[in-house]
Amino acid sequence: MLDVSELQTVEHDVVVIGAGGAGLRAAIESSARGMNTAVISKSLLGKAHTVMAEGGMAAALGNVDARDSWKVHFRDTMRGGKFLNVWRMAELHAKHAPARVRELEDWGAVFDRTKEGLISQRNFGGHRHPRLAHVGDRTGLELIRTLQDHGIHQGITFHMECTALRLLKDGDRIAGVLAYFRETGRFLLLRCKAVILATGGAGKAWRVTSNSWEYTGDGYALAYEAGAELMDIEFTQFHPTGMVWPLSVRGILVTEGVRGDGGILLNKDGKRFMFEYIPEKFAAETANTVEEASRWLDGDKNARRPPELLTRDVVARSIRAEVKAGRGSPHGGAFLDIASRRPADFIKRRLPGMYHQFKELAEVDITKEPMEVGPTLHYFMGGVRVDADTQQTRVNGLFACGECAAGMHGANRLGGNSLSDLIVFGRLAGLGASNYVTALSSQVRADDEQIRAAVRSATDILNRQSGENPYALHEDLQEIMEDCVGIVRVEDELKDGVNRIQALKERVKNVKANGSSQYNPGWHEAISMGSLMVSAEAVARAALMRQESRGAHTRLDYEGERDEWLQYNIVIKKGADGQMQVDKEQRKEPPAYLKEIANAKIEDLEAGKVGQNAPAD
Repeated sequence: MLDVSELQTVEHDVVVIGAGGAGLRAAIESSARGMNTAVISKSLLGKAHTVMAEGGMAAALGNVDARDSWKVHFRDTMRGGKFLNVWRMAELHAKHAPARVRELEDWGAVFDRTKEGLISQRNFGGHRHPRLAHVGDRTGLELIRTLQDHGIHQGITFHMECTALRLLKDGDRIAGVLAYFRETGRFLLLRCKAVILATGGAGKAWRVTSNSWEYTGDGYALAYEAGAELMDIEFTQFHPTGMVWPLSVRGILVTEGVRGDGGILLNKDGKRFMFEYIPEKFAAETANTVEEASRWLDGDKNARRPPELLTRDVVARSIRAEVKAGRGSPHGGAFLDIASRRPADFIKRRLPGMYHQFKELAEVDITKEPMEVGPTLHYFMGGVRVDADTQQTRVNGLFACGECAAGMHGANRLGGNSLSDLIVFGRLAGLGASNYVTALSSQVRADDEQIRAAVRSATDILNRQSGENPYALHEDLQEIMEDCVGIVRVEDELKDGVNRIQALKERVKNVKANGSSQYNPGWHEAISMGSLMVSAEAVARAALMRQESRGAHTRLDYEGERDEWLQYNIVIKKGADGQMQVDKEQRKEPPAYLKEIANAKIEDLEAGKVGQNAPAD
């Protein structure tokens, strides 16, 4: 029998799982509040998925257009999320984002500047005004650099290349984390009073994705197994512009900043097709002629925004429709052209990452020719259900923030809202965890048996004489998700997907990795399959239950948004029988002042005629 006292053990107040923007900001806040804080990083510090966020972070600073305000930002976010957002989270985000961006500037972030020396802001899909504070097209990299440089001096302990295996509990309270070091295979027992999940999404359940190898849904599975709820997880965003060719880089993100800086989408016939796909609800705010779209590009603030900057779900479905109609690019996407719209020096200055990415990986010079792009699984709007103000789950001592958490984005995320989401709710999670620990009236300690069980679950994979190949299982899961739970969905395919996932779960129970625990990527892959299976099943079951099309969730058999479904969130939890339980849960009525702002005419909002009763936070 394993002697738990022989495991490498560390004691902390708060453990943050994930070292992206949300996790680092949470750790900084927790440490600043006097908590002994540790961060578990699945990869090396600085390699988080946040660095791939290129376009900018949305905050109503008003530096480029003084008409912008938190109320307009909130309205845009609610409309982009098809009003399924948690109202309070969207409010907090819009109110707090400017202060968080200025805080980054104080900590050394080097933003692009206006002629007046203010933080520059660019246009992005779904945003009424230029709102994205940016650093060329490498904003996520600058965010991570700034948080790391600041956080490394705050007394935070970092456990790098370390993967969390299980959350440990003392009754109904969090009491620690069992993890292992990926290099050596040694287990690490972290005893703590609170855990903050900041693990990102689960894009690696799909074959075509912008997500890197880390995105296997670890946070969703950890929370689910610990008794927390998942919410809105059927809303998986397919970014409209991922690289299509060559195959070796298929799915890698092409920032929305290309379109924000004037890029247009063309089909194989050279037609600018987005004018044909403007939804009625966006018609009044979207240019319907090339001439008006050109006036917007020339800086006319009164011109309506181009249709290429409609919300991501609309643009992704439009590209797919062109491909289905036989008008797609040679490799199954569309052409994104900025070369004919902007001079070469402008493109190289504003989009240096995109220029080098296409030049080096696809041998395409975007200053001279168009890019070939198409939809790629990019982001989870849903995730772990949390309280808006504290980010705490229904499990005492368990918090979540960033992409791992649900609520902020509703049915569809606006570009740029992810980076500001990280710093706003990362801070609130760190604050919430600190307050929770401070208020604890007694000590918590996980019993030895649950620690032994977690170790056995991991080592059984190595000790089997025979079993399933984890890489083959992963490919089978990706095939299921591409076939049955893709950008458009129908009941028969979703049911087939659920059944195939159930069958695959039985095979995953017998997964086998050859070799020892040291330097064993097959073992890592086998462990990740557990998280991927929870995430994939949750998405498929939730998508089957929601019988409407809303935002990033498109049902061909239930076209259009249905008012009755706006009343419900799909909530998932682990049942008493160990099976996944999926329920419709009635949403709460929002405060009157928020409803007034979200439904206001934009001219009334910009004129200050609406929302005077909104409280300050």
